[in-house]
Amino acid sequence: MKILVSDPIHPDGIKMLRDAGFEVIEQPDISYDELKKKIKEFEVLIVRSRTKVTREIIESAEKLTLIARAGVGLDNIDVKAAQEKNIAVINAPEAPTYSVAELVIGLMIAALRGIPRGDMALKEGKWIKKELLGRELNGKTLGIVGFGRIGQEVAKRALAFNMRVLAYDVIGELAKKAEELGVEFVGTTKEALYKLLKESDIITLHVPLLPSTYHMIGRAEISLMKNGAVIINTSRGGIIDEEALYEALKEGKIAAAALDVFENEPPTDVSLKLAQLPNVVATPHIGASTEEAQRKAATIIAQKIIDHFSSKQ
Repeated sequence: MKILVSDPIHPDGIKMLRDAGFEVIEQPDISYDELKKKIKEFEVLIVRSRTKVTREIIESAEKLTLIARAGVGLDNIDVKAAQEKNIAVINAPEAPTYSVAELVIGLMIAALRGIPRGDMALKEGKWIKKELLGRELNGKTLGIVGFGRIGQEVAKRALAFNMRVLAYDVIGELAKKAEELGVEFVGTTKEALYKLLKESDIITLHVPLLPSTYHMIGRAEISLMKNGAVIINTSRGGIIDEEALYEALKEGKIAAAALDVFENEPPTDVSLKLAQLPNVVATPHIGASTEEAQRKAATIIAQKIIDHFSSKQ
């Protein structure tokens, strides 16, 4: 059985698959047109975020039975088209939990203390100490929108900074987990989300990109936030209306933002304009970019592929 790996994944995952008897072909820089031609030969396709598995790619596949994403989201895969051809789609949402949670805390501190500005100025020979009057995390209210694996790990770390933590999620069963951690679960409704937005000093987003979450943070939601609030986004760029956030940052309604994700990646147009603001800390979608997370993503997805085919024997 042949597997095409169209994005780079950790070699430990490749070794697991080869040891299990799969023929693994690595083409991490394959172009869209090449993929459209080559996909006919393979039963399994492994991707990360670069490869776009469109309906056109899926309809070009003749033997494909499984698409595996070595990471969290599935927004680069046309899941509906795959289902129509009875092609299974799996991912590894467990892999980057700690890496993303740690990045959130780093971005939070960087945004509140102006660390990137201080670093850049000093490298240019400027001493801007007086311009960098920051704020502490201690005693602040953190609002977590989306209380899954990553949201929960962010909460644990925020509590260690003596923060009050609020959580919102559409899954009501997560209220019990919040209670166990010492987090205030505001609820599952839009009114509950609004309560969180109104009461939080810092808001961090941890939801998948779906039609229901696209631009879920727009002008109306930003208007509810405290003056001087800080927004962190390490989920997906489309969750925030970037034009609305840009305006709020320019006007000072939002004091700062820390963004690891953008609606256009690499950023162009509004995304780039947003990233270039002095009160924005911007990173190039590095939430899962740690040695540990990449190894986990590769080995978890490899094991899921092995289990998938073992169960069919």
